[in-house]
Amino acid sequence: MIYSLNGKLIHSERDFVVIECGGVGYKCMTSLNTIKTLPHINENAMLYTHMIVKEDNIELCGFRTKEELNTFKILISVSGVGAKVAAAILSELSPEQFALAVANGDTKSLTRAAGVGNKLAQRIVLELKDKIKKLAILPETIQTGATAVTVTGGNVSQAIGALAVLGYSPDEIMPFMNGISPDMSVEQIISSTLKAIGKKG
Repeated sequence: MIYSLNGKLIHSERDFVVIECGGVGYKCMTSLNTIKTLPHINENAMLYTHMIVKEDNIELCGFRTKEELNTFKILISVSGVGAKVAAAILSELSPEQFALAVANGDTKSLTRAAGVGNKLAQRIVLELKDKIKKLAILPETIQTGATAVTVTGGNVSQAIGALAVLGYSPDEIMPFMNGISPDMSVEQIISSTLKAIGKKG
């Protein structure tokens, strides 16, 4: 399994890029959000990858961050969502925005992606919202440095619910919430926590 690619970016189109490593050009399906963050052609680029093997095809998908790759893997686990549709969703929404949309049942945001109609958006929300059932018991507050932040209700609770969509349990999340402020938006809390988890990993 190819974990990542680190080499020269030699080609880029709307839905894929080619990275040359050791004289071999690897074509990677990706999202517009990843493409926007890549350097210029002939400069060095690095992508985290996932290989999809089918009877008649092998497809390599690559993303700039682990968070985007993990969200891609979660999306293709939903029945009816293939790599192309998952990449289209991640072209419209960041991992934080996607998680929040699912947690809030916001199917309209999902239908902005090419190939995603109302029925598919509803299926994505329905299947992934089951992950939030992990959150049956949460502490009323969490200690972030010298400050206690209320968990029950409010932005922190919504952020934890959204992070559950991405496969994180409260026990995994809590150690990385140091520095969370009650004034932060839900998306800021999700983004901050994902970055902290990424640095630890």
